[in-house]
Amino acid sequence: MKFSKKISYKNIAYLFSCAIFFILTSCEEDLTKAKGNQSKNFPSQIINNANIIQRDSGFVTLKAKAPIIEKYELIDSPYVVARKGINIEFFDKKKPKIPGKITAKYARIFEYKKFYEAKGDVRITTNEGQRFAMQSIYWDQKKNRIYTKDTVYVTMEDGSTLVGANGMTAKDDFSEYTFYNNSGNFNSKRISENKK
Repeated sequence: MKFSKKISYKNIAYLFSCAIFFILTSCEEDLTKAKGNQSKNFPSQIINNANIIQRDSGFVTLKAKAPIIEKYELIDSPYVVARKGINIEFFDKKKPKIPGKITAKYARIFEYKKFYEAKGDVRITTNEGQRFAMQSIYWDQKKNRIYTKDTVYVTMEDGSTLVGANGMTAKDDFSEYTFYNNSGNFNSKRISENKK
């Protein structure tokens, strides 16, 4: 009888240890599944009070300031975002002392695609003195094109205004642009001078 008690205790201990092993193994599998499904969409780098200067062969082409910039590098389409706004000055070799300017409440850059977007009270001033105002704008650097479907308000350096009610497309240096469904108030003196 003592012998049978020993066997039953051993069997119970063996069954109990097997149960613990299977519980731990199944928990471990669940943890790996859960970790595999976790989002990788979190910033790998955060820059506070960013002050960025971009150069090309020693020439400053861009200066950017933002309260915070976050880099998302661990995902399939990495990007950089400025959620609290951005202020950019861009420089042209033809007029290196007069920068163009862009301000927006939000900006996102897809570095590999060379695609940029700015949203929220977007203001652009060219180095020629033209001022553009819209709610969003997109820049496809590969195609050298800027576009928006928002209403665009343009003030020329002579004070004349133009409204593109259905957006615009432009070369990224603003040397050419097309407005859709436009209207405006042009300086009649300047038009008559151009006719002569």
